[in-house]
Amino acid sequence: MGCCDNLDKRPGEVTMHGKAVTLLGPVLKIGEPAPDFTLLKTDMSEVHLSDFAGKTVILSVTPSLDTPVCDLQAKRFNQEARGLANTVILNISMDLPFAQKRWCGAVGADNIITLSDHRTGCFGAAYGVLIDGMRLLARAVLVIGPDGDIKYIQLVPEITEEPDYDAALAAARA
Repeated sequence: MGCCDNLDKRPGEVTMHGKAVTLLGPVLKIGEPAPDFTLLKTDMSEVHLSDFAGKTVILSVTPSLDTPVCDLQAKRFNQEARGLANTVILNISMDLPFAQKRWCGAVGADNIITLSDHRTGCFGAAYGVLIDGMRLLARAVLVIGPDGDIKYIQLVPEITEEPDYDAALAAARA
């Protein structure tokens, strides 16, 4: 049995171009421990949330870096990362690690870490952002404190819109 089997189905929580989509996985809550994950870096090595223990972690979740809003979101967090102490920003998508590496090089993104969930979709399933039938992740931002607990969650209601950067950054600084 895989991580994407028998997941809660959550229809209509978010839309894409105004059309409701169904998310798979649980609804996470502020204050609970963030689920650990295994994702791929651009060099195909594995990364786990536990690798960043003791740091504040911003999870910038995007459908694909090859779309305009995802590009803007990742660039904005790359810029903001310079001013955040003891904080790491992870941009997570279903993009192949090779595509993420190409994107990072093209835009000079060197302050965030791009990670891929393409291999299993288990991150999307554990965080409740896997879009049923599309093999994409819904747009979301989560802040995980140095203690490993979730401090902030924004599941962006319309996937084609940007997240509330200011609220996420304030949560990371708190």
